[in-house]
Amino acid sequence: MPTLTAPLIDAAHVLFMQSGVSMSIGGCDVGNNPWLSKAIGCRVAPDFCTVTVFAAASHSPELIAAIRQTGRISAVFSQPSTHRTLQLKGKDARIAAAEAGDQAIVAAYRDAFVRELLPLGFDEGPIYAFLDCDAGDILRISFSPCAAFTQTPGPHAGQPLQPRA
Repeated sequence: MPTLTAPLIDAAHVLFMQSGVSMSIGGCDVGNNPWLSKAIGCRVAPDFCTVTVFAAASHSPELIAAIRQTGRISAVFSQPSTHRTLQLKGKDARIAAAEAGDQAIVAAYRDAFVRELLPLGFDEGPIYAFLDCDAGDILRISFSPCAAFTQTPGPHAGQPLQPRA
């Protein structure tokens, strides 16, 4: 994948990504074994060139190890009520401990995800329990999207997003 000079995502994508969408992250280790986990929050740099997703280390040790080995990541953002879906790929993922303020992003995400799922008939207790983790367990996974795709079911699924000028 070529190195990009312009971001693949814009403010509308960021607003979507940081709302109450379902977030899944995946990667493969050097043996090409796939690993998947739920992300528990997202932050995007003001220039849209760096995406940070948050994960609970204890929920995804194999995925964390795979990303550390290869630097490759796929992040999928999908709105349960509409199935609108965006996929980002990166090949320069870096993992670090959470910083001041990250726990607030994770807490806000959990609340937004609960608000998204309540009208669909889900109870909030299991959602909070599923996404719960200790503050010291939160990891930041930052990457530069090198490919992005619309993955909403329908005729445009799989269509790549083009760099924004």
